[in-house]
Amino acid sequence: MSAVQDYEAIKTAVETAANEHGEPHWFVERRLAAIDAMQDLALPEMKRYDFHRWPLMDNMELNFRRSDKSLADGLPKAKNQIRFVQVGQTTVAVDLPDELADQGVILTDIFSAFREHPRLTEKYFMEKVTNYKENKLTAYQQAFLNAGVFLYVPKGVEIKRPIEAYLIQDSTVKQPMVSHVLIIAEENSQFSFIQHLNTKGDEANAAHCMVEVLSRANSHVHFSSVDELGEHTYSFLHRRANLSRNARFDWAIGIVNDQNTLGDITSELIGEGAHSESKVIAVTTGKQSNGINNRVVNRGKHTTANISQRGVLLEKSELIFNGIGNIIHGASGANAEQENRVLMMSDHAHGDANPILLIDEDDVIAGHAASVGQVDQNQLYYLMSRGIDKELAQRLVIRGFLGPVLEEIPLPEVRQEMIDVIERKLEDGQHFN
Repeated sequence: MSAVQDYEAIKTAVETAANEHGEPHWFVERRLAAIDAMQDLALPEMKRYDFHRWPLMDNMELNFRRSDKSLADGLPKAKNQIRFVQVGQTTVAVDLPDELADQGVILTDIFSAFREHPRLTEKYFMEKVTNYKENKLTAYQQAFLNAGVFLYVPKGVEIKRPIEAYLIQDSTVKQPMVSHVLIIAEENSQFSFIQHLNTKGDEANAAHCMVEVLSRANSHVHFSSVDELGEHTYSFLHRRANLSRNARFDWAIGIVNDQNTLGDITSELIGEGAHSESKVIAVTTGKQSNGINNRVVNRGKHTTANISQRGVLLEKSELIFNGIGNIIHGASGANAEQENRVLMMSDHAHGDANPILLIDEDDVIAGHAASVGQVDQNQLYYLMSRGIDKELAQRLVIRGFLGPVLEEIPLPEVRQEMIDVIERKLEDGQHFN
């Protein structure tokens, strides 16, 4: 059977499954268009990093099945918490206070949003912030989408409590997680969104997790994510935000997955005076390999974009940080700074911190700092001379190394969760030399 015939068969099966799922016609057509595009698109570019043999697209089936809700047992539940919980394709809980719903806030699963809010979703889903034709993986995302969240915050609404989304990959069955978070922040809105990615089960599955954020003029959004996907999950994490005039959007990402991860984080500062901070922490162990592109694009005048990344490598792992600052012609008065630092706790680890500046404007401020090195032996010696054993001393050094990024995370609950997850990853002393 030819490749064209294969894709035609895939399209037929996807169309049947999508129609049985009750999806609107416009989205079924987008699925089919993405499958057509996949045949000619290339994989995304990641400088100095090879992921082409990863099993990210081995499964080209669209199936919908219910997951066991008990897989979400044990999640923290606080009074008045704003919360969305999804296990696999099964939405377990949507906790949105009535006063926010009365103000027009929408928090729901992505497929309910397609059916109930087509005016918003058809216009913005992979149309304004990102596009399925960017590369083969973004086309796969649109073609085989099977889970996700939609959040809409109307003009002038300020939400004081963080909105938390628990997205749990159901790997008790053989099926990829293809999840999409679509967030629209209207003018002068203000809120924080916390994403928790986790895996339950031991099946080998891919995870494609995309985030699209549209930040309108004068909005202020803080997006945090604690990525803790399982040891049998190869993942592609694609996150992008578009900022309008005087919008403020911040990323705070902790990547502590247990298997190989391809990460792509982009902030497009389109409107004049937009501001973005992009903070990333990554910890790798075993033989896992992580490649992270963190990109800021200054398009508007007097825009400010900063990147701060810190990574820790243990055992035989690999971590590549590409910090990309791109100032477009016409973005006068722009400021783009970045700091990429990697700490190797093993002689067998491999790490790179690659600052990349692409500047096409004269009246700007741009700079970078990068370092790759091993643990400071003087620090270790000092701690051990005070009676601290080597394992604890190394963990304290790591905490100190990550501290400058952790301390800049404004939400204390996110900061503490990242610390707890990192501690769990480091608690086995065999990770150290």
